[in-house]
Amino acid sequence: MEDDGLPGYDVDEGLEGGPAHPDRMKEVLRQSRGADAPPITKPQLYLKPLAQNWMVGGHQADVFCVRFSSDSTLVAAGLGNGQVCVYQALAGRLAYTLDTSESQLPSTAMRFRPSSALATTKNVLLTANADGQVQHWHVTSGKCLHTIHEPDNQVFAIDYKEDGSQFATAGRDYTVRIYDEATKTKICDLCSGFGKKQSGHSNRVFSLRFHPTDENVLLSAGWDNTIQIWDLRIEGAVRSIFGPHICGDSVDISGNDVVSGSWRPTEQLQLWDYRSGELISNIPWQEAHGEPCLLYAAQFSKSGKYIAAGGSGSNEVRLFSRTTLEPVGGVSLRKGCYGVDFSGDSKSLAIAAGDMAVRVVAVPL
Repeated sequence: MEDDGLPGYDVDEGLEGGPAHPDRMKEVLRQSRGADAPPITKPQLYLKPLAQNWMVGGHQADVFCVRFSSDSTLVAAGLGNGQVCVYQALAGRLAYTLDTSESQLPSTAMRFRPSSALATTKNVLLTANADGQVQHWHVTSGKCLHTIHEPDNQVFAIDYKEDGSQFATAGRDYTVRIYDEATKTKICDLCSGFGKKQSGHSNRVFSLRFHPTDENVLLSAGWDNTIQIWDLRIEGAVRSIFGPHICGDSVDISGNDVVSGSWRPTEQLQLWDYRSGELISNIPWQEAHGEPCLLYAAQFSKSGKYIAAGGSGSNEVRLFSRTTLEPVGGVSLRKGCYGVDFSGDSKSLAIAAGDMAVRVVAVPL
């Protein structure tokens, strides 16, 4: 159950005390089962391995995040040393390398600017870093187009609106910020505090997701065990989902369903009703190797047919049918999974992992 570098990295505190520290993981498991509980013996679950298209290992640091380009021709992998490696999606050949942090702090989140954006420049990658920087990169030329520095913050999550007109950032300081893509200026802060009628986050934020069809809605989640649903027109939260403990890019929305992947040994993968905030279902996660999986990543496929999720503990990724909520395949890893992303046609799944490797596997038709 080794698990070293993680998305919960803290520049000042290191990993000690963070939810992903190995000692903390053991304590979570001990408390969930009872200090004197005997070992649990269950029938072994067999999952059909997902066919691997390619894998590139030997990076100089763990792979913390991964993302397909808008046209699914490129796969970007963000590393724990601040480097971003961009690969050809079909062959896995290294195409470009970006150095996003002079201090070599982790690259924590990435998004390619949507192809529907009005800007003429293509292959623009938005990156976030634990040093508080948010940067726009032109991937094919390797040039940094713009840098935003958020003082006294570590940025753990970013996302674009579907039309690419705005993007959001969030991280250590509990605040979600909305920026205009054209001018790169901040539009508003989404947070709780004096003069705010709505609640906000009370701890670090690790996941952001703009609603795919309602441009006024943004979802955010993190360590405070809530998913906040924000209405950008009033710059406040209009609804909250209570329960998920989010430590990575593990919240997504499709139709009226919200999926959450929590870093905990039980009830880690859940479906929620976006309209009411009520729980629809706990998606069963039967232990495959005698250990639970504590999730860092969860995502709907673009087709809406599947849910992918992965994490640490049992160090694995699973693919679930959205219809039956049953697992249909999986990938076993030496170390934890920190991020997943489906290609635009939902035929491939990219995986970021703590074994310093990035993988792309085939998704069943």
